[in-house]
Amino acid sequence: MGSAEPGNVDDQHREAGEAAALLVEPGMRVGLGTGVTVAWFLRALAQRRLPGLRCVATSPDTEAAAGPLGLAVEPFTELDRLDIAVDGADQITPDHWAVKGGHGAHLREKIVAAAADRFVVIVSAEKLVEAVGPPVPLELRRFGLASTIRRVGHAQLRDGAPATPDGGVLADYLAPIADPATLARELDANPGVAAHGLFAPNLIHDVFVGSRSLG
Repeated sequence: MGSAEPGNVDDQHREAGEAAALLVEPGMRVGLGTGVTVAWFLRALAQRRLPGLRCVATSPDTEAAAGPLGLAVEPFTELDRLDIAVDGADQITPDHWAVKGGHGAHLREKIVAAAADRFVVIVSAEKLVEAVGPPVPLELRRFGLASTIRRVGHAQLRDGAPATPDGGVLADYLAPIADPATLARELDANPGVAAHGLFAPNLIHDVFVGSRSLG
């Protein structure tokens, strides 16, 4: 496959979305991510008019965008697994550590990614990094919020951010990241952290940069 021209970010978004849409087959259960690149995926997937798709969305914005395109979205309550999920990323490293959640949907994004047999990340080249760094989005529980912020350290609430779809509070972890695996474990162990935006390589099966697959 060819790759998008360097610097042509819109083309890279479109090509990545179209490449991911070609992975979907009739009758699949599909997780729809959130963000600019995913918007292209939704359009490309809808244009294929595949029969029997069952879709779940990671955010109300995605659900609202999918409906007019003819993609039927159902609540993620009855399905116990997905065949494929496609989402963007804010950062992605060569060894497939990702940072996600710039749009504040990372709890649902992570649930959908974990439920999918194949989780595909679609990005433009500007999202490629050698190592992940701040900010790392956080969804915090309201109960004990001040205590959670203190124990996390280096966290800042997002000014004016609305509550997440699940009633959480959005924040960002701002300190340098020496080892993403260690930070992920520390955040996972904090009961006030509903979700964080660090996605480990074992969750990610494929990465498309434009139409170019990084495996």
